[in-house]
Amino acid sequence: MFTGSVKTGRFSREPVKGVKIVTTGKVYFELQDKKIEVPAGTDLLQTAAMAGVPVEGDCGGKGTCGKCRIRILTGGSRKITPVEERLFSPGELAAGWVLACRQKVTGNLVIETPGVKDDAKSKARQKWQVSGAAIDPSVQKYFRCLNLPAPEDRTPDLERLVSSLPGQGLEADLVVVAGLPRILRQAGFKVTAVLAGNRIVAVEPGNTCGRSYGLALDLGTTTLAGYLVDLIKGKVAATSVSCNPQAIFGADVISRIRHAAYNKDGLRQLQEKMLDAVNGIIRRLQDRAAVQNEEIYETIVVGNTTMVHLFLGIEPSNLALTPFIPAFNRSLELRSTELGLNLPPAGRIQVLPSVAGFVGSDTVAMLLAAGLDRCKNVSLAVDIGTNGEVALAARDRILVCSSAAGSAFEGYHIEHGMRAVEGAIDSVVFGHDVQLGVIGGVAPRGICGSGLIDAVAGMLGAGIIDSAGRFVESGSGLDGAGLHPRLRSRLIKDGAGAGFLLAPGNLTATGKDIVITQKDIKELQLAKAAIAAGVRVLLQEMGISAGSIHEVLLAGAFGSHVRKESALAIGLLPPVSPCRIRSIGNAAGDGAILCLISRTDRNRALSLCSRVEHIDLSSRADFYDKFVDALPFTDL
Repeated sequence: MFTGSVKTGRFSREPVKGVKIVTTGKVYFELQDKKIEVPAGTDLLQTAAMAGVPVEGDCGGKGTCGKCRIRILTGGSRKITPVEERLFSPGELAAGWVLACRQKVTGNLVIETPGVKDDAKSKARQKWQVSGAAIDPSVQKYFRCLNLPAPEDRTPDLERLVSSLPGQGLEADLVVVAGLPRILRQAGFKVTAVLAGNRIVAVEPGNTCGRSYGLALDLGTTTLAGYLVDLIKGKVAATSVSCNPQAIFGADVISRIRHAAYNKDGLRQLQEKMLDAVNGIIRRLQDRAAVQNEEIYETIVVGNTTMVHLFLGIEPSNLALTPFIPAFNRSLELRSTELGLNLPPAGRIQVLPSVAGFVGSDTVAMLLAAGLDRCKNVSLAVDIGTNGEVALAARDRILVCSSAAGSAFEGYHIEHGMRAVEGAIDSVVFGHDVQLGVIGGVAPRGICGSGLIDAVAGMLGAGIIDSAGRFVESGSGLDGAGLHPRLRSRLIKDGAGAGFLLAPGNLTATGKDIVITQKDIKELQLAKAAIAAGVRVLLQEMGISAGSIHEVLLAGAFGSHVRKESALAIGLLPPVSPCRIRSIGNAAGDGAILCLISRTDRNRALSLCSRVEHIDLSSRADFYDKFVDALPFTDL
């Protein structure tokens, strides 16, 4: 499989002239200022993924969702398919609008991907929130002025260095030993040794003790996040967030497991896409913080179990089959050369341990950052996302479960759904009419998860839908007071059924109405019921009621932006006072950062798995009943 070579820089927007046999094509993504050369015949969705350019879409490139809309500005030749003729107006087709999954590279192209910009402005980007951690990283630097060799001192170079360092049983990789004679003599035997645990990972000329960095990686199904950490100051020096390019094979982990199992080289394709994206994150982090590659000595990796398997190139098929057995769940240590990452050859990579097939190291990192292993009161932590991890801490116990919520919260499988990027409606406020908040302050292109929850909560409160999620036929409101004419005018009904108009086509970026459909509401019901049922199971297992909960912690980028009142209104969260609900941001990333800067916290993370009790929802006879009970829009 061709992985391409991504570069930044512009090339001519003039189409290729003349007739020739095209074997490759250069594709330039104008908004991201990225260029890639791929074999002719590669579809544009796959091309975008190779270049690290996020494109909407949740059908895995099957051409059924109609969301991977891009615009071909110049170049190539287009063969419009029936699905594109149905989705686009003649004017849009003439302007170059196509579906990325339906069009192939036929020459040099210039592409516009609307509403998707560099991750520096992404809503998913979070500031590091954890404070109070003692700075005691595993990576330590020691400047040494070593004695020069002499006839009376014939000590080998490695032993000479090791004898000057603290600790017992120090080891060094071959790449370090191979360069040692040259570095020692060029530096006059005045060098800095870099230790990661009991391993020498670098020897540098002179005194470099003032600069030391580590990398924290959070591998999510939808989003990949990287944090470059200054290990001297204990602060995040740079952050980079990227879409997970594996999305072209499906929005959820099961789709990707199937791709790995049923396609030749499927596992390799999935691993390569993730590693390419991670290397892109590393390059951006280095550029933003002005840090050299050789200054990043250690990496901590967290993620859901499937993503970690794919990252390491480990067969994940058994994760999709009962009883959902992973290949491993312990902590793993490896070197960057084993994966081909853009890091020092001897740099150490540590994957934190996971709990179960669908409770990964990202959950362990979340528990660490949230301090659930130390809390005195009843605390509930919820990572509202595709896998829906829920943790309950009380009575010196920590219970966790994974409730497959699906990808509705990420905007997938929603008629006009999209991720939380520029152009997404992320808030909806109901009054006599609706007020829309749009990321970036631009014309809306669709709606993301937080906006969907707001919209449904607002429709529920206004009586536009009932507790079962159905549109009220009369449109008069369940309280009999009737709707304001402006709200009533937004109720629509066509051959596809009832809907609620959020934005008419003349006000949207796509020229099409943005509507909440009955199917959208049902998708949200299924997603929120999965989370709510998981919470109910844990409460029952702990032997307490929802009223006992002292604090609800919302983890993940999505949890940072969902309105508490809306989440409560639809029954996504237990009925607690909004003041008891607190967002903790990307707690998985925070936990990984803690493990970089504090050996104590890393040991906490490693021991957490022995304390956590995994509740397997798939094996519980009562889960389905609780799931059905949680479908209506009522309190937990």
